Amino acid sequence: MAVMTYREALNLALREEMRRDPNVFVIGEEVGLYEGAYKVTQGLLREFGPRRVVDTPIAESGFTGVGIGAAMTGLRPVVEMMTFNFALVAVDQIVNTAAKIRYMSGGQYHVPIVIRGPGGPAAQLGAQHSQSMESYFYHVPGLKVVRPTTPMDAKGLLKSSIRDDDPVIFIESETLYNVKGDVPEDPDFLIPLGQAIVRREGTDVTVIAYMGMCYRAMEVAEELAAEGISVEIVDPRTLRPMDTESIIGSVRKTHRAVVVEAGAGFAGMGSEIAAFITERAFDDLDAPVERVTGANAPMPYARNLEKLKTPSKDRIAAAVRRVCYANGG
Repeated sequence: MAVMTYREALNLALREEMRRDPNVFVIGEEVGLYEGAYKVTQGLLREFGPRRVVDTPIAESGFTGVGIGAAMTGLRPVVEMMTFNFALVAVDQIVNTAAKIRYMSGGQYHVPIVIRGPGGPAAQLGAQHSQSMESYFYHVPGLKVVRPTTPMDAKGLLKSSIRDDDPVIFIESETLYNVKGDVPEDPDFLIPLGQAIVRREGTDVTVIAYMGMCYRAMEVAEELAAEGISVEIVDPRTLRPMDTESIIGSVRKTHRAVVVEAGAGFAGMGSEIAAFITERAFDDLDAPVERVTGANAPMPYARNLEKLKTPSKDRIAAAVRRVCYANGG
């Protein structure tokens, strides 16, 4: 076990998979000579050369299409989006080609492609670079969607995604790249897709959160413990396929649920989680499911407004108190 940053864990996962399988290659803007906009691909060009670390023009639709074609012929491309907001330029390739080829070919073709990069709230990058993009992809049949929270998750889930035979949308976070944590150095270490994790055990309420919101929820849980409220935190890690059994099991244990997400709430991830909790565990609930989401507005550039846009610790704590009927909630 080694201590490394989220960024270093992603780099290690890419390096190990490229060493293990010569069919794995990286393609995207500035992934080679510049070593990645966020240095996730640092050192890969020197080790693997320009045939396996491919710099491209600013043409997301084009190089995503190249990746899809390469995957159909047996290669395993990892396509880097400099920011996942730019994946909007390649939505037709992702949704109408990568996600559907296996079905439309009757299983004759697989598309083992990973499309990865940072997304979600950042640090004053403005409305066009700070969107939570998972909601654009997780309802598309044929796509898998992963949002890793810790460095260990980053390594284990990226390796599993690269080995998967279906297209995987792998969304990271600019704000987590420098977060440090324990990471297994074993090159065979994998975290299966579709497996949630309980980040904190509790008895009074289940909080479901991922990425930056999971860290924020952990801070809230620590503060609420002083008030006698025991918070259990479940991190889905993979949004599709979703580990509904782990989430339902936790809710049946605590009888209350709060879902936290950074994106705008309407038709968001929290809506889906709240729906299946209500459908499958209604009789176990002692309070309605609460959702804490980002404001339904574009992300402002101003730092003070950016903080208002995203779920705060105070809003998460207030939701937990409401479902627990605590302190006047």
